[in-house]
Amino acid sequence: MASKVKLREFAFARSGDKGDGSNVGIFVKNAADYELIKRQLTVEVVKRHFHAICKGKVERFEAPNMLALNFLLHDSLGGGGSESLKTDAQGKTHGLALLELEVERPS
Repeated sequence: MASKVKLREFAFARSGDKGDGSNVGIFVKNAADYELIKRQLTVEVVKRHFHAICKGKVERFEAPNMLALNFLLHDSLGGGGSESLKTDAQGKTHGLALLELEVERPS
């Protein structure tokens, strides 16, 4: 049986800025959870989750040796750094925001 849980229940994140985009890495502790996030954290799901801030494309990179997925959110920082009026023009909170996403996880 599966239930909906937030990613923060079993994953952790690191994020930061890459020019006008943010970089979000999601890490898990075991192979089963890695397979779960590979299936459920698609580019489309992440783009929809960040629809209000990510105006560009989303790219996903798999790092199986680290049990991690890395996402680049293009055009998500309003110009980035000192060019932006956004509170977080460096993208440091984007990892925490993605950890709020709910996924289906076996009980």
